Amino acid sequence: MSLLQQQLYNPSSPLLQVRELERIYGRPCGECLEWTGPQYERNICPRCHSIVACGHISFDVFPGEILGIVGESGSGKSTLIKSLYFDETPTAGTIQLSCYEDGNTDLLNISSQKKRWVRNHLMGMVYQHAHQGLRLDFSCGGNIAEKLLTADHYHVGRIRERASDLLLRTEIPLDRMDDLPKHFSGGMQQRVQISKAMANNPPLLLLDEVTTGLDVSVQARVLDLIRQIQRELGVTMVVVSHDFAIIRMLTTRTMVMKNGRIVEKGLTDQILEDPQHEYSQLLINSMI
Repeated sequence: MSLLQQQLYNPSSPLLQVRELERIYGRPCGECLEWTGPQYERNICPRCHSIVACGHISFDVFPGEILGIVGESGSGKSTLIKSLYFDETPTAGTIQLSCYEDGNTDLLNISSQKKRWVRNHLMGMVYQHAHQGLRLDFSCGGNIAEKLLTADHYHVGRIRERASDLLLRTEIPLDRMDDLPKHFSGGMQQRVQISKAMANNPPLLLLDEVTTGLDVSVQARVLDLIRQIQRELGVTMVVVSHDFAIIRMLTTRTMVMKNGRIVEKGLTDQILEDPQHEYSQLLINSMI
């Protein structure tokens, strides 16, 4: 666990707080949230045809925790995690990080410059598709250096040393450090992405469908790496997946999403063993 993470570690106080987050695409009529959701089996407003990707989303993530977000395609889970990383602009709601101004500031209301600072210093993101998180025409070391430079690390020797350490940790041979990720397999690209996301020891790591499209054996290695990083460094994580098997392996608490809403949340074991919502039951039964 890094010094910053040790200073932030207070298991009784959330690291991340999200309240009433909304993301609506289109020109909302003001009643979109009333006419969409799991009870209607739709996230498209029948009046104005706006798409409610996320509605009334509220949750906390505590230091050192891995929170899972699970749901089918179109449930809003990827929109949610991209909103946390400022890739998407929410329509309403608040996001607070305890490591930024003691958690007293809504991150959605700060300037673009300050959002970049938060993103570069306090967060890391691993995307489903490597081209979203990596510059495929930059070397592996160059990708890690880019993250470190944006986090105000400028010593070339230390950057090179940090890149070497991260690539070793993620099982990328050091003789490939100057190779381009576009020549790597999907699993290796994901491991380079993880190295880049972890470069500045962020308190919060976001992972969006990181094993989708990978072979089963490669998936297992990537998941083992994520668990190892969390165990050794105590990084707080939010993991998005459509697969309950991955959620079971990684997370302690889980939220189930459908049609842009949270339909159930609780301890992962509890949801897997005794799901209360019919949609959660359907997802779990499909996994068995």
